[in-house]
Amino acid sequence: MSRRTERIGEEIRAEVSRLLREEVTDPRIGLVSLVRVDVAPDLSNARVFWSAIDDREGEALEGAGRGLRSAAGFLRKRLSSALPTKRVPELRFEHDPSLAAGSQMLSLMAELEREKKKE
Repeated sequence: MSRRTERIGEEIRAEVSRLLREEVTDPRIGLVSLVRVDVAPDLSNARVFWSAIDDREGEALEGAGRGLRSAAGFLRKRLSSALPTKRVPELRFEHDPSLAAGSQMLSLMAELEREKKKE
């Protein structure tokens, strides 16, 4: 990724985060964190990687994804006034399980440490 697309990706991440927090009312989305945004060099599309902050799994996690996908048009329209570009990328939301995996790894390490102290 070029410096320009990285900068635009960060602007998109910040603005979409704000919009999700302040303007999107879809209850399926809940608490999500936008991990990163990868923008195509021609600004035709942007892949927005998200992770659930709460411990959702299965259907609830899928519901959050559907909620984000349904809000994509609204978010893109709102981005048009916030981005300093003529072209606003199409938003594609993809779940990133890395936060949940990291949290699980930390809890396993804490459990091992407790076991080690018991011995």
